[in-house]
Amino acid sequence: MTTGSLVLEPGQFEPPAGQITFLYLPAQDLFVRRAARLRQLANGHALGGYLQFLASLADTQQTALQRLPAPVLPAPDEQRLCRQHGMPLLSATTWPREPVWHEALSAILRQMSQIDLPVAAQETIRSLARQTPAYLERQAGLMLMEEWEELQPNEAPFIGAALQVYWLRLASALDAQTVGRLEPSGRCPVCGSRPVAGMVRGDGLRYLSCSLCSCQWHLVRVTCSSCRSTQGINLHTLHGADDPVRAESCDACNSYLKLLYLEKEGLLDPIADDLATLALDMLLEHEGFLNAGSNLLFHPGRGPE
Repeated sequence: MTTGSLVLEPGQFEPPAGQITFLYLPAQDLFVRRAARLRQLANGHALGGYLQFLASLADTQQTALQRLPAPVLPAPDEQRLCRQHGMPLLSATTWPREPVWHEALSAILRQMSQIDLPVAAQETIRSLARQTPAYLERQAGLMLMEEWEELQPNEAPFIGAALQVYWLRLASALDAQTVGRLEPSGRCPVCGSRPVAGMVRGDGLRYLSCSLCSCQWHLVRVTCSSCRSTQGINLHTLHGADDPVRAESCDACNSYLKLLYLEKEGLLDPIADDLATLALDMLLEHEGFLNAGSNLLFHPGRGPE
């Protein structure tokens, strides 16, 4: 792994804040593009089978998304209140989840059950399909509260996939202009979840990508997404400066977050490329850094099988 200190000043080469689009809502074909990226990454990868499994999971997410009804959004007065007080509109921990997310999970499980999967995965699908609504709500709550140690590792990718479908459907129906900035700025302004990674666009601007609803919001570069420090920020790569996926670490809080450089690879996907670069996580965690991001398709206490 190579490491280098950043020499840019925060905001350098960025236009004034008023000229920057703050928030991008998720696209309706996001899961289609994610599945394609996962299959591309799986070719010749040491974790190829795992990435192919996740590509199939992304296929089922797209099918489930297309079947969901129009969402019920916060009333205009509630939206204004959230904007005025810097609160997420669709908070992952307080938004009253509609049972429709169970339908998304059922659709995902049905489609995945028709795929040739390892015995353990098949058993998990059958077991999860028999669970009660109360059990599913408890597992969803544990995941959204980031209480990973109490969550069933085998079930986590399926629960996470269904929640992503539900929250993406909600977020994509919003008017981006109704969403205000959130403090701390390292959390999604729409649902309050942690990012999975940062996306550095061709214009040099960085957008953090939400691990739950897939919205992307602007954060000035060379700024720690966790503690907002602008000192002791370093870049880490597996192979060198040409890597499209790097990790930005912070000496102040010992955290890191991956950065995906779209100018180097236009098909980068935050979820897919995060999972395809787990080796970078292992190296950084070996050096004592903690991941400031979250990936709902990967239980942090268990590696891929």
